[in-house]
Parts: sequence; C-alpha cells; structure tokens
Amino acid sequence: MVKRQHAQHGLQLALGIVPNREAILIHPANFALRELQGCIAPVSKVTGAGQGSYSRIALERLQGLVYPALDAGEKVFLFITSVKLLNRNVN
Repeated sequence: MVKRQHAQHGLQLALGIVPNREAILIHPANFALRELQGCIAPVSKVTGAGQGSYSRIALERLQGLVYPALDAGEKVFLFITSVKLLNRNVN
C-alpha cells in the first residue's frame, strides 16, 4: 500500500503496483456496484451483496493504522485470502 496525493481528493491510500493500472484506490463507498470501478471500499458492516455501512469510518480506522506505518518507512501489504464473485452479468 502507498500514500497517493490527488489534486481533487487529497491524500489517499492505494495499491501501488497493479498490472495495467496506475493504482487501485481505497476510498469510502457503501454501494460497491454503484460507487466503485475497480477500487476497494472498506466497510464496518456488510449489509448485503456489494453493500456495507459506515465505509467512511472504516476507511478512517484503516488510515489510522496504515499511515503511521508508512510514515515510519514500513511496507504495508494487502493480502486477499478469499474472493466471492457477485452475481451480475459481465460482457
């Protein structure tokens, strides 16, 4: 994970080394299918398929853990241990 400064959205967390992409951002979103396009949104509680609540609070907690580690020069990794595909049409 890396810190990324965005001109419009300010300081952001991102996954920095992603093939064929500049980065994958981590930002708040409670409704994944409507609000995300390949990014990641932490939530405090999963409320349904692709839905959660209190995403902004979950992101602030994540930033509180990750930013100090990055500032200290530590490497921070995200490991995905399970993938559950949503039931939707993909063209």
